[in-house]
Amino acid sequence: MIIKTEGLTKLFRTEDVETTALDEVGLIVEKGEFTSIMGPSGCGKSTLLHILGLIDNPDGGHYYFLDEEVSSYTERQRANLRKQNIGFVFQSFNLIDELTVYENVELPLIYTKTPPNERKGKVEQVLDKMDMAHRAKHFPQQLSGGQQQRVAVARAIVNQPNLILADEPTGNLDSEHGQEVMKILADLNEEGTTIVMVTHSPEDAAVSKRIVRMLDGKIISEAENGSQSAVP
Repeated sequence: MIIKTEGLTKLFRTEDVETTALDEVGLIVEKGEFTSIMGPSGCGKSTLLHILGLIDNPDGGHYYFLDEEVSSYTERQRANLRKQNIGFVFQSFNLIDELTVYENVELPLIYTKTPPNERKGKVEQVLDKMDMAHRAKHFPQQLSGGQQQRVAVARAIVNQPNLILADEPTGNLDSEHGQEVMKILADLNEEGTTIVMVTHSPEDAAVSKRIVRMLDGKIISEAENGSQSAVP
């Protein structure tokens, strides 16, 4: 099991208002799954993804990542676990403009102190896999949106993480490039990579093996292979 949450809660407070972003969320993601999380804006999807990605801590409940209780980890503990085990793919690509394609993909390997000779082989391998080796010396601004997202996926998988978290990965792409990115994610999943994806797109969600629907900070249903089941 990669992910297990029990009674996960997250509150956001201002001076006058307290908003419940997550309300007793229970979710299990097994190794090798491809799960989509769907729901209207403000339902808690991205908040949940941030907690699953060890970017933020919950205010209550339990989060087990790789069978380890991590909900009260410090930022440093979360960062150490995150950089070894999780790859992120964002809607806005989040590439560093001043770095080449090669250097962007290499970054996670530098963070994990991978030796330089080993880094070279790994970067070249994933750029080949994403059909971006011919663009290795280019900068992000010289690429199309679809190419930038392929580089972002290469960066996410270069460390061979246990989990990929994708937040609206086709949100800034036209339909053709969006389909390309979804095929890449589907192929990675077929090879055994576990993926959790937040999406507004029913077409993208249809590529995944399970759809979790959220509303008002709660999981209201889960669907597998087209069969919808409400969560009590």
